[in-house]
Amino acid sequence: MAGMDENGTCIVGWAHTPFGRLEDAPDAEALIGRVARAAIEDAGIAPVEVDAIYVGHFNGGFQKQDFPSSLVMQSLPELRFKPATRLENACATGSAAIHGARDFLAAGRGRFALVIGVEKMTAIPGAQVGDVLLGCAYRQEEGDIPAGFAGVFARIAEAYFQRHGDQSDALAAIAAKNHRNGVDNPYAQMRKDLGYDFCRRESDRNPVVAGPLKRTDCSLVSDGAAAMVLTDAETAATLGKAIRFRAAVQVNDLMPISARDITRFEGAREAWRRAYESAGIAVSDLSFAEVHDCFTIAELIDYEAMGLVPEGQGARAVLDGMVQKDGRLPVNASGGLKSKGHPIGATGVSMHVLSAMQLAGEAGAMQVPGATLGGVFNMGGAAVANYVSILERLR
Repeated sequence: MAGMDENGTCIVGWAHTPFGRLEDAPDAEALIGRVARAAIEDAGIAPVEVDAIYVGHFNGGFQKQDFPSSLVMQSLPELRFKPATRLENACATGSAAIHGARDFLAAGRGRFALVIGVEKMTAIPGAQVGDVLLGCAYRQEEGDIPAGFAGVFARIAEAYFQRHGDQSDALAAIAAKNHRNGVDNPYAQMRKDLGYDFCRRESDRNPVVAGPLKRTDCSLVSDGAAAMVLTDAETAATLGKAIRFRAAVQVNDLMPISARDITRFEGAREAWRRAYESAGIAVSDLSFAEVHDCFTIAELIDYEAMGLVPEGQGARAVLDGMVQKDGRLPVNASGGLKSKGHPIGATGVSMHVLSAMQLAGEAGAMQVPGATLGGVFNMGGAAVANYVSILERLR
């Protein structure tokens, strides 16, 4: 079965910078330096034991320095002459790097792989950021949409509203939930409980960005990095902690939104289906989920794609309290991209690190009590690159 983790790859160490406008980190290289050694030390191994490095970095014009795969060697000279590779898959770039590392280990080419996700987004003007992000859309058809990628998701929201009714209450509830959760996340860019009323109402401080989407419906422009060490289950059993991939699935879909029923996130739906089948579980078995809420409408559709509620009933999941931190399936207990921030290349690695922290009981104020099984959904573009992982604690 595609996605089945035959070798039981495990996450055995991790590190995470705060996300936000990090003035003291001038570039991606500086951010990489902050997490690489820290993740290796957290795993309890020596840098020289790392056999390969996988770097998730979108860039696309955020910085002039591209080709980041060997940048880690400046801060960790022990990694010189190790194979290092950069991977990119839009907003799912971090998960692409994880899959590259998993494949390296599954092929028996080494015992430890270091995965780094990184992005420095804030060094260029906002309008330029919007244009860079449009590179994650199908420019031939979507390149002239006003408001950039927010405009793309505004069209998705408009199509969903047309089919299933106005969902503004649900979108505001998702934003309010994630901002409330983000207060407990020490890495989050915005640690402020904005409240439902603020998120629901258009105001000078919460203006409409595009279509039905207000500022509180959109994730933040961020700098940040996250890293983790992966190894096989046998080796992991000898180390201090081990979070195992029970399943890891990638599904790519057609790029133009005109070629798909964009209100259904069909690629995401298929990725979740395969992940459940691979792991031998159902959505009801999950203790929590971290899902890709680049915009609140994305989280709403994610509820349906993962099978939490039937198609067209995503609003129920949030309005009935199902996805709240004390609900049946807490979704984005970290605050999600909405509150945490969304440094493109770092996001997928961050989602896995925060989920590993939950399963290891190391999530502090974010902790979901008794968490045993976590689902992660990281998405590139408008549900084009779709990655689902099912994680569990091995030790």
